[in-house]
Amino acid sequence: MTRYYLVIEYDGTDYVGWQRQDNGPSIQEELEKAVHAFCGETAVVQGAGRTDAGVHALGQAAHVDIERDTNANTVREALNAHLRPNPISVLQATAVSDQFHARFSAEARSYLYRIINRRAPTTTLRYLTWHVGVDLDARAMHVAAQRLIGKHDFSTFRASTCQAKSPIRTLTSLDVYRDGEVIDIRVSAPSFLHHQVRNFVGTLKLVGEGKWTADNISEALAACDRTKGGQTAPPEGLCLTKVDYPPNSL
Repeated sequence: MTRYYLVIEYDGTDYVGWQRQDNGPSIQEELEKAVHAFCGETAVVQGAGRTDAGVHALGQAAHVDIERDTNANTVREALNAHLRPNPISVLQATAVSDQFHARFSAEARSYLYRIINRRAPTTTLRYLTWHVGVDLDARAMHVAAQRLIGKHDFSTFRASTCQAKSPIRTLTSLDVYRDGEVIDIRVSAPSFLHHQVRNFVGTLKLVGEGKWTADNISEALAACDRTKGGQTAPPEGLCLTKVDYPPNSL
């Protein structure tokens, strides 16, 4: 048996999320079906994290154990062949030690949230961005975002259904950039709470609109109360861009 590390890209629009569920198709399920079609084995594809329904990925990481005598290149090509026409692509497959674990070996996870900030509605990007028609001050959003950096109790930015044992997390970076009508919010941390990034974005939008200041962000954080934060931004603007591992683990 060989364990393979996978890097996966997908459009999550028509899926219930990463994790296999009974209420619709998931990314994990489609990958596991592709593994079975390739080698006849029933295997669990373990992801680095669970993306929600409608959330996308450019660099989701996972691992899978395959008993068949094969190689990494064949695994990648075979999985992609059996994944068609799903909007899911295995970008990389690498044989790794059986001590590697896609979730528990990860050092950091990075996300991008993209806003289209203009009056006119979006068309081609409507399932990949959040359209906000009110003009946003991206610079003010960036300055306020720095109040969230560090180790904190992030209960204010945690979904009520979050199953994490602790709301304590360490936020490494949270940056807001504008390029024309596009506002990119990039965030990185070792791990995240359920809806944490989307709740960050919904709250920072209040700053961008001029309704909140950076001090309000600090007050919301200190409150440790979800009702003191902003709305949960819609899932379509969110994309898991990268999962980092110690070099020796791969």
